[in-house]
Amino acid sequence: MTDLTTLPASYPALLEELKSRIRAAQVQAAFAVNRELILLYWSIGRDLSQRFAAEEWGGKIIDRLARDLQTEFPGVEGFSPRNLRYMRSLAEAWPEEEILQHLVAKLPWSHNVRVLDRIKDRPTREWYLRAALEYGWSRDVLVLQIKSRLHEREGKALTNFPRALPPPDSDMAEQILKDPYNFDFLTVTATAREREVERGLLTHLRDLLLELGRGFSFVGSQVPVTVDEQTFYIDLLFYHVRLHRYFVFELKVGAFQPEHAGTSEFSCARAGAVLWWNLLSRTPISRLACPHIKSLASCRRPCRRSCRA
Repeated sequence: MTDLTTLPASYPALLEELKSRIRAAQVQAAFAVNRELILLYWSIGRDLSQRFAAEEWGGKIIDRLARDLQTEFPGVEGFSPRNLRYMRSLAEAWPEEEILQHLVAKLPWSHNVRVLDRIKDRPTREWYLRAALEYGWSRDVLVLQIKSRLHEREGKALTNFPRALPPPDSDMAEQILKDPYNFDFLTVTATAREREVERGLLTHLRDLLLELGRGFSFVGSQVPVTVDEQTFYIDLLFYHVRLHRYFVFELKVGAFQPEHAGTSEFSCARAGAVLWWNLLSRTPISRLACPHIKSLASCRRPCRRSCRA
C-alpha cells in the first residue's frame, strides 16, 4: 500500500495531465451544446423568415410565439421576442448551411448577436467571427476589436482559419462554460445558478461570516442528510457556538416564491432529525436566500419547531 505522505515521483505529472484533459473535455462538451443551440436558433429563424415572406405575418406574431414558447418552457430566456427576432436575422445573414456548420455554430450566441448588431456587411461579419474563433476572444473583447476597426488594420490576412474550436484556456472557452443560454437550453438554469451563488458565497466566506455576526462557524456546503433511506443535501450549514444551534441556508434564484419557505422549513426539519447528536444543541433555524432580498443575513425563516424554542 502506497504511503500518501510520499507520493510517487510521477504523480504530479499525472495530476496535471488529468486536470488538463478534464478541462478540455468540459470545453468540448460546452461547445457541442452551443452548436446544437445555434443550429436550433438558426432553424427557428429560417422558419420565421420564410413564414413572414410567404404568409405576410405581422410583427405581433413574434410576441405571441414568444409567449407560447415561454409558457411551454418556463424560465428559458432564449425564447424572448427579442431573441426570436435575432434568430430571424441570423438565418437571413447566413442562409447557407455550410458556413453555419463550419463557423457560425462554433461561436456563442452572444458573439453572433454582437456581430449582427454592430456590423452590416457580410465579409466583415465573417472576418470577426473567424478572428474570434481563432484567438478565443470573449464577447467584450470582440466588441472592443469591432469598435477599433481591427479588420482595417489587419487587412485580409486573417480570412481563413483552420481552428475547429478556440483554445481551451481562452476567454471564450471560459465564458461558454457559464453561458446562460446553454443552461437555459438544457433546462438546468435554476440549479446551475444556485450552485453559482453557492460558489460565490464560499469564495467570500470570510465576508459572509462577518455579515452573519459573531459566533457563526462554517460546517459545510452540500451537506448530505439521510432520512428514511433518502439522501438530501443542505446548501450551506453553519453552527452558532453561543446559541448552540445549527443554521440551515437554502439558496434560491429568481424572485421569492411562497413555496420556497416550505422548502426551507423542510430542510430545517431534515437537519433537525439527523443533527440532533449533540444534546447541547437546540433545534435548527433555517434561512432562505433569494437575489431579490437585500442581505443573506436579513432573510430568515425559522422552522415551526424552532419557533417554539
